[in-house]
Formats: sequence, structure tokens, C-alpha cells
Amino acid sequence: MSSNQKLNRVEVCFAPCDFHQYEEGFDLIVVIDVLRATSAICTAIEHGVSGIIPVATLDEAREYQKKGYIVAAERNGAVVDGFDIGNSPYTYMKPELKGQTIALTTTNGTKAIRIAEQKKTVVIGSLNNLQSLCDWLIEQKRDVLVLASGWKDKFNLEDTICGGAITDILLESGQFTSDEDSSVAAKFIYRSAKENMFAYLKASSHRRRLRALDLNADVSYCLTPNNVSAIPILKDGILVPLETVA
Repeated sequence: MSSNQKLNRVEVCFAPCDFHQYEEGFDLIVVIDVLRATSAICTAIEHGVSGIIPVATLDEAREYQKKGYIVAAERNGAVVDGFDIGNSPYTYMKPELKGQTIALTTTNGTKAIRIAEQKKTVVIGSLNNLQSLCDWLIEQKRDVLVLASGWKDKFNLEDTICGGAITDILLESGQFTSDEDSSVAAKFIYRSAKENMFAYLKASSHRRRLRALDLNADVSYCLTPNNVSAIPILKDGILVPLETVA
């Protein structure tokens, strides 16, 4: 890169409630909800699901149910009574879901997607698709804002680690810079955690919730980098495979 070439920015927003303080100047948003919504979405697209409709509320989800959609609903880590499935990534590997469009509502992730939906480009990130996502982001030569879904508008460790991973890779490319302390903090938290994220997150609040629900297999899957390559992108309100968008 020439010495006078402008660097793009990459910043991390820790929770949706802070989005309005970070969003100015960014039209490419990466939404992450590691445990488990965005990990499930990336897995779904990788395994042939045609599209995921992110839905903010249970009432809206019930409207899709009435229309005949497969509807997935999760609150506080558990499948909501009356709905087909939740947000376990393993659910979306089932062959019978291939080619389907699924409406999905979760405690945190789908709300964050909806908050960002007015931006020009919204893509879905996770540790699962980390390298393919970062390779694509570097190619875009645009400013990138990573929006962590957090837990009910609060900071959480797992999304911060993923945001830090994205930030670290983009900074290492030499094409990005960061200004915000949140981005610096996320990067160093990721560096502290990356050798054993499962152990690092052992005491985290959402890890404890999922462990209580006997979902350690989901946690292990979601904390495994680069086991998928799909990059879901929001197009007309539906998350679809990046390669299908012109």
C-alpha cells in the first residue's frame, strides 16, 4: 500500500443500545451473536437454507407462522413453546431444511440485525465464518462497523471476542485503522482468549445459561473458528447467501 493511501476504519460497538453512537459514517455493518443466533444463521446458509427472515418479536414470528413459514424462536436460550425450532446451529444442518426460507426470532441477534437493517450493507459474522468474512471485508475497501448483539443490550464476552478477532485480522492486513477504545479493548480481549476460548468463557453469563440447558455441544461448535465459509447478507429483509446477491 502506498504511503498516501487512505486507511479504512474498523470499529466495534459492544451492544445495540450504543449503535446510534457509532453508526455515523458506516454503511457496512457486521452483526454478531456468537451464542448462538449468527452462528446458527451462518450454519443454515452453509447447509443450503435459502434464506433467514430476522424477526424482532414473538408476535411478528407468530404472523409468519400463520402464513405457513417454518418459524424458529428462542428466548433466554430455550426454544419458545409453540414454535418449530430454536437457534441451535445443529438444527440447521438437517437436510429437510435445505431450500427453505425460515423466519427466526432470538433474544438478541435478530433484534440487532433489525436495528442495523437500514444500512446499505448488513452481513452476518461469527467465529464460524471468521476467515472468509474477513477476507471479504478486506476486499471491500470500506469502513466496517462490527455490531455485537450482547445480552439484552448489555456487554458480553463472546461477542466482544468475535468482534476483536475481526478487528485484529483487519488491522493486521495493513488496510484498516481503529479509533475507538471499544475496538482496542475487543482486540486485546480476543488475543487473551484465542488459544482457548472455551475455557476463557467458562464463567461468562450466557455460557452459564446454556450450560444449565445442557447446550455445551452448541457452545463448542459456536466457538470453533472457520468451520463454515458462508457469508449471509441482508437483501430485501431476508438473509441470503452472499454469492446470490449481484
